[in-house]
Amino acid sequence: MSERDTTTSGESAGEKSVNYFEFREVSKAFDDRPVLNQVSFAVKRGETCVIMGRSGVGKSVSLKHIMGFLRADSGQVFIDGVDVTNYTEQQFYEVRRRVTMVFQSGALFDSLTVRENIAFPLLDQPGLSYEDVEEYTDKLAKELEVEDVLDKVPSELSTGTKRAVAIARALAQNPEAILYDEPTTMVDPIMVGHMSDLISKLKGKFHRTSIVVTHDTHLARKLADTIVFLQEGQATVFSSWAEFENSPDPFFHNFLMQDQLIPALDVTL
Repeated sequence: MSERDTTTSGESAGEKSVNYFEFREVSKAFDDRPVLNQVSFAVKRGETCVIMGRSGVGKSVSLKHIMGFLRADSGQVFIDGVDVTNYTEQQFYEVRRRVTMVFQSGALFDSLTVRENIAFPLLDQPGLSYEDVEEYTDKLAKELEVEDVLDKVPSELSTGTKRAVAIARALAQNPEAILYDEPTTMVDPIMVGHMSDLISKLKGKFHRTSIVVTHDTHLARKLADTIVFLQEGQATVFSSWAEFENSPDPFFHNFLMQDQLIPALDVTL
C-alpha cells in the first residue's frame, strides 16, 4: 500500500480531505506524566490554527507529532487525509518536503550566509537555473524584509531577524503547510509587532495551511481562524477568536487578562 492510500473515513480515493491536519484522540506521556490525553482537533486547508496554553502543556509536542519527531502513544495523526501515525522515517522525509517547520531557534546553517540559507531548499529543485534561484531568493528576502542582511551570517543577526530568515527559507521550499513554533518568543517588543505583521501579511498572500504555537494573545488575535487551547492534557477547540474571547469559562478569561498584563517568557515543552 502506498503512503497516499490510507485515507480518512468517508473520503473516497483521489478526493482530498477538507482537513489538512487532524489529531484523533492523540495521547503522549513522558516518564508516566501525561502531556496530551486523547487530544482531537482538525485544521482545514488554507486555515491558520493557533495552539495556545501555558508552558509545558504540549503545544510544541503537538507540532513534533506532525513532523514525525515524536510518536503518539495512542491515537492517530492525519496529514492531507493520510494516517501518518506509524510512518517510517523515510516516509516522514517525504512529508517534510510538503510540511515545513519554523523553529524557535531558526535552525539556520551557521556557516552559510542569509542568502545561502534562503536559497538552500531551491538547490535540489529541478529546472531552476542559478539566475532563477537568485531571483527567487531576492524576492523572498524582500517579502520578509531581510534584503539588507543577505551577506551576513546568522551569528550577526538578532533573534527576530533569524526567525524572519527562517520563514523565508521555509517559503523557498514551496510547502503546502507551515508550522510556527513560538515565533515571537524571546524577541524585543518592537520585533514582536514586526514579526506579527510579517506573518499576517504572509498569511494573506500565500494562503498556506498553518499552525502557530504561541502564548502571545496579540499574535493569536491577528492570525487565528481557529484556536486549540491545551490545558491539563485536554484540548478545547474554538472556531474563532471571538468565540475564545467571549467564553464564559473564567479560566480562559483569566488567561487572556494575565497575558495582556504580564509579558511572560514561555519555555515550551
